[in-house]
Amino acid sequence: MSRILVGLFLVLVALLPEKALAQERITVFAAASLKEVMDRASAAFKEESGTEVVVSLASSSVLARQIEAGAPADIFISADQQWMDWAAQRNLIRNESRRVVAGNELVIVGAEPAPADTGPDIILSTGRFAMGDPTHVPAGIYAKAALTNLGLWDKVRERAVFGENVRVALELAERAEVRAAIVYGSDQLAAKELARIYTFPAESHPPIIYPAAATAKAKPEADAFLDFLAGESGRKIFRDLGFAPPAS
Repeated sequence: MSRILVGLFLVLVALLPEKALAQERITVFAAASLKEVMDRASAAFKEESGTEVVVSLASSSVLARQIEAGAPADIFISADQQWMDWAAQRNLIRNESRRVVAGNELVIVGAEPAPADTGPDIILSTGRFAMGDPTHVPAGIYAKAALTNLGLWDKVRERAVFGENVRVALELAERAEVRAAIVYGSDQLAAKELARIYTFPAESHPPIIYPAAATAKAKPEADAFLDFLAGESGRKIFRDLGFAPPAS
């Protein structure tokens, strides 16, 4: 009798579609500043849906070019509109899935706090400071825009050390290889040993937003993860980790 039951079980398994036998998995290409968010969101989404989320982190520009080169991403989350627009112009994403999932602030961090009224002209006037490469890294593009609008870029640019993404700039400050770093507000929360020295006025740079979209070749489960990020559970994760809500 047991042999008959085993035989029936094997027949049923053989009839199941391959999709049902393997755990669902999607791959998310996300801006480097989203590391902690992706850690929490991927774990929560797997518990809720059973779908595993594999995350690749880098500068938005690097990720966009990897997708163009054929990298198997299901979702792209950029730290600015520019690189999402770049992907859209090349038909690398599904435009109907595109949405903004979070915002952020631009700040200067360092190992030592400064008086509340200390401006960036004083903070960046001595020693080296780190920031994202302004030629392609969103955090660097925002930083250059802010410093330019404040009339400081030409005065401090020679002191800047450019990182390949915002977390590289943060790490340089953590290792005390630079005196300060221009990063996102959420990055400072991820590096608790660093103090927030200055917050740039929101009007000094373009709005910092995180657009997300399913890629042109995305699996169906990608839409569910995008809905999760934009829903209450996802918004709470972003909020708890220092991100601002999406601009209305």
